[in-house]
Amino acid sequence: MPRFYCPQPLAIGLIIDLPEAVAHHVHVVRLAPGEAITVFNGEGGEYTAVLQTVEKRRASAEIKAHTARDAELPYAVTVAQALPEASKMDWIIEKAVELGAAAFQPLAARRCVVKLSGDRAEKKFAHWQGVIVSASEQSGRNRLAQLAPVDEFKDWIAQQDMHRRVILTPRASQSLADWARHQPPQALTIMIGPEGGFSDDEENLAVAQGALPLSMGPRILRTETAALAALAALNASWGGM
Repeated sequence: MPRFYCPQPLAIGLIIDLPEAVAHHVHVVRLAPGEAITVFNGEGGEYTAVLQTVEKRRASAEIKAHTARDAELPYAVTVAQALPEASKMDWIIEKAVELGAAAFQPLAARRCVVKLSGDRAEKKFAHWQGVIVSASEQSGRNRLAQLAPVDEFKDWIAQQDMHRRVILTPRASQSLADWARHQPPQALTIMIGPEGGFSDDEENLAVAQGALPLSMGPRILRTETAALAALAALNASWGGM
C-alpha cells in the first residue's frame, strides 16, 4: 500500500486534503478514488485512508483506521556527519534513515570541501528534509528523523548538554562493534569525518570534550560508508534490525 507523509492532524473519520506534492504523486501513479493508501504525520502510528477525489494537483482521502505501529530503534542514534562532497549526503541520510537513525547533525569540519552558508545552506536543509521524508515513506518509519542546521565543528563539540558522543577514527585502539558488545543499548551520537577524516586537532578537541574514540575495525571506510556501517554494527549488537 502506498505510504505518504501528511504533516497535519489525522484522526479516524476525517476527510483530508492531501499535500500538493502527495496529490501530484497520486495522480502520476494513477491511483483512483476508492483505492487505499497509508498516511502518517510523524507523531507515531499510521492511518489507512481511502481516496475520495483525485485531480492533477488536488486529492482528498477519508481516514478509516489507525495502527499504532512504529519502526524506531529502542535507542536513539544521531549521525553527526562532516559535510561530504557532491550528493553523498543524500545517500548517507537516505540509508541512515532506513537503518533507524533518529537525528542528523551536519558539521562543517576543517577538511570539508563543501562550504554551506546563507541561502545555499537553507536550500540544502530543505532538500535533506525531503530526503528524510521520502526515506521514511519507503522504509515504513512513522516518525521523522530530526535534522539540525549545519554547525561549525568547534562550536558543536563545545556543547555539553548531549548524550555520549563517539568519534570514529582509525587511530582508536578499540572498535565500535567491540565496545557495543560490552555496553547496554543507549542514546549515542556517532561523529564521522569528511573525505580525509577529521584533523588531528579536531580529534584531540573532541576527546578533550569527552568524545569516545572508536574505530570501524582494521579497514578505513569512506565517509559515505562509515555511518551506515556504524548503524548496522549497533543494530547487530543492540537489536533493531
